Amino acid sequence: MTPDEAAGLLGQYAAGIDAELALLHQLARVAHDQRAATAAADFQGFNAIADRRDAIMQSLVSLEDGMREVRAALTTHRELARRIDGYEAVVARHREATDLVNAILATDQQSISALADAELARRSAMASLERGETTLAAYRRVLSPPISSAKLVDKVG
Repeated sequence: MTPDEAAGLLGQYAAGIDAELALLHQLARVAHDQRAATAAADFQGFNAIADRRDAIMQSLVSLEDGMREVRAALTTHRELARRIDGYEAVVARHREATDLVNAILATDQQSISALADAELARRSAMASLERGETTLAAYRRVLSPPISSAKLVDKVG
């Protein structure tokens, strides 16, 4: 590979990283919106946000597929690529993308924890309702004895 070819590949990769960063920033906002919807128990809103997230993820996957060969070529010729102007800037943007992915994953983990907490609260509320229903049914039986018991009292009394 010639230095000019390496410079061309580095330029392509830089453009791809910039596009990835733009998508990752959108994804970070969506992850934050999902976290807010989870905290507010707005599950309809959460589903709409999830649709936006799916579209962004599809774009990221398509972009990543296109960058795979360029990345592989730059990795193979790393020593040559390191001598190209702009290499360090591309590496810094790559690190920025990695940091952004980690931040998104942390936000997602918070959303997952909140959803798990909401599920536990729902189950607890359901169990409480079932206990209350059972108690109320028993209380109703005490207050309203069956008709056959009333006939027995009428015959004896």
